Amino acid sequence: MSLEALNERVKNDLAYLSFGGANWVRPREHADGHVYDVVIVGGGQSGLGAAFGLLRERISNIVVIDENASGLEGPWETYARMVTLRTPKHLTSIDLGIPSLTFRSWWEAQVGPEGWEEVDKIPRGDWMNYLRWYRKVLNLPVLNEVEMTLVEPIENGIHRLHVNKAGAQMDVILARKVVFATGIQGGGEWHMPSMIADRLPRELYAHTSEAIDFDRLKGKRVAVLGGGASAFDNASYALSTGVAEAHVFVRREQLPSINPIRQMEQSGMIERYHALPVADKYEVISHFFKFNQPPTNDTFNRAAAWPGFELHLNSPWLSVEASDQGAIVHTAQGAFTFDFLIISTGLLSDPALRPELKLVEPYIARWKDCYQAPPEHRNALLDAHPYLSSGFAMTSRSEQGEKPLHGLFVFNYSALASCGLSASAISGTKSAVPKLVSAIADQLFLDDREIILQQFYAYEEQEFTATWVKSAALAE
Repeated sequence: MSLEALNERVKNDLAYLSFGGANWVRPREHADGHVYDVVIVGGGQSGLGAAFGLLRERISNIVVIDENASGLEGPWETYARMVTLRTPKHLTSIDLGIPSLTFRSWWEAQVGPEGWEEVDKIPRGDWMNYLRWYRKVLNLPVLNEVEMTLVEPIENGIHRLHVNKAGAQMDVILARKVVFATGIQGGGEWHMPSMIADRLPRELYAHTSEAIDFDRLKGKRVAVLGGGASAFDNASYALSTGVAEAHVFVRREQLPSINPIRQMEQSGMIERYHALPVADKYEVISHFFKFNQPPTNDTFNRAAAWPGFELHLNSPWLSVEASDQGAIVHTAQGAFTFDFLIISTGLLSDPALRPELKLVEPYIARWKDCYQAPPEHRNALLDAHPYLSSGFAMTSRSEQGEKPLHGLFVFNYSALASCGLSASAISGTKSAVPKLVSAIADQLFLDDREIILQQFYAYEEQEFTATWVKSAALAE
């Protein structure tokens, strides 16, 4: 099968499912302009999947906005430096149960079934190409190079989104519902230890989420702080570009070997996490944070195969300082001098860290507001996560915040504590997108409940028009 043939198959499959029916949501009007029923902020895999899910529910007055240029949404061709995805290739995601929309169908259309059998893990660049195809074949409404800077609740359940549009005049977008499909960092910020940010000039370090000029580092000595998969991805990538030495520093005595996600994929926990009691949810994610994700075997082996690779276990950084030779790193195992530091210390999830939420952030409930964990499970990082409904809706700390927060949905990594592996992992999107879409559709419906019911009770259009008359003979 060719890619052209697959495109036709997708269209036929969607036609059999009556995809693209008439929008059922009542339009809203506002003096400032057109009001979208849903605006999705973020055009990566989560945003695209959410858009397709909404269109399947006949909610078509929507738009996806993304600050990046077309084809560069998400991390895959910006700061992600792994060779392959870590998710097992057989797990489906944003196809939403339609076989012709799976990555496997897209892959086999180009290389055949034998080519699929030869794949161990999905190459990173091919996953991005699949997302580009997915957006195109579904004709999803995406506006690129549009940056949302502020959410402003206004009257009648409408939110005014302040935006910057590259190369055009665009100040605001109006929306009844807003979905923050803003990826890993979209619920907070990447964590940069203060001992680095406060002590070193900016040219001596970068976070793994940033653009790094590796050409400038050829022949240099680089240190990577962190023990997760991203640390080893960056070490391997740096060495492949000509860096002479890449030293990975890990505070643990041993690298983690257990990946809790693999158990969650097999046990039904990803699909049914929302049904757990609050205490169980907290304990599960606290346990997840404790183990974190180890590097995959191929990721570690790829890095370790380079002659310039060095692993330092039980070596937390105690302090850093700048010198004429670069950055001096003081560890529990001694001091080292490097030309450049790459920081892979994860992220912090907290609505207070997001400037676009500053008008609504004081109202947003966190886990610490809604559940007091026992001391053995208490985790400050988890406590700062937003406390969401099972359908990803923001909840309020008080009655005062219910209206400003109504219509705001969090579909990024910070939904982890409330909704499990959902928008935070490819393996979670298959079950998460329908929950999100259902919650948005329910809210749109209930917002207009009174008028919808009035129209139902007043409905008098006659459908049965046949008349029945007894024959004359039978009448006699």
